[in-house]
Amino acid sequence: MFSRRKTELIDPAEALPGRTTPTFALPTRHEVLDAPLVTDEVPDGLEVAVFGLGCFWGAEEIYWQIPGVWSTSVGYAGGATPNPTYEEVCSGRTGHTEAVRIVFDPDRVSYADLVKQFFVVHDPTQGMRQGNDVGTQYRSAIYFTTPEQEQTARELTKVYGDEIADRGYGRITTEIEPAGPYYYAEPHHQQYLHKVPNGYRCHANTGIPFPETA
Repeated sequence: MFSRRKTELIDPAEALPGRTTPTFALPTRHEVLDAPLVTDEVPDGLEVAVFGLGCFWGAEEIYWQIPGVWSTSVGYAGGATPNPTYEEVCSGRTGHTEAVRIVFDPDRVSYADLVKQFFVVHDPTQGMRQGNDVGTQYRSAIYFTTPEQEQTARELTKVYGDEIADRGYGRITTEIEPAGPYYYAEPHHQQYLHKVPNGYRCHANTGIPFPETA
């Protein structure tokens, strides 16, 4: 089950086969926000952002607190195995990263602000890990859903990359790719830190704020 090379992305041709449907049912409502949990159909005027920034429990908690965020969920993105389980993702044999999917109102919070938050709440230079969490499922990633999001992500990555380089950090390793299939994680992972307030959080950030001039 478990790969001996958890810090190397698997060739998609060698990924686990997965399954055509999930192995579980999800709740209909978000535990914290007054919104649906499953947001495959996004209301008019709202947008979707997908980020990978280490353990998805803490990542989701950060984003559900931001005004203008309508709904959040955690799941698996950037991989090859359809409908993977958490254990399969952790094996390194699906290619997925733990991700948070954010549905937001761009009239209340901009995509740029969500990306800036992304950079300051984790360390985007650590490659296939965040802090003590090691494996491809903890890699830093931005999965854009529009050309405008891609442009913003790349511009802000350069801005923050230049800033932290001046402070002695290495290059940013964040994966910036089109958003492909997103698979919701199991029910107990959704809004986990609302259910378990003293649960595990990994925020291996650099401590460097995003430049105010950006």
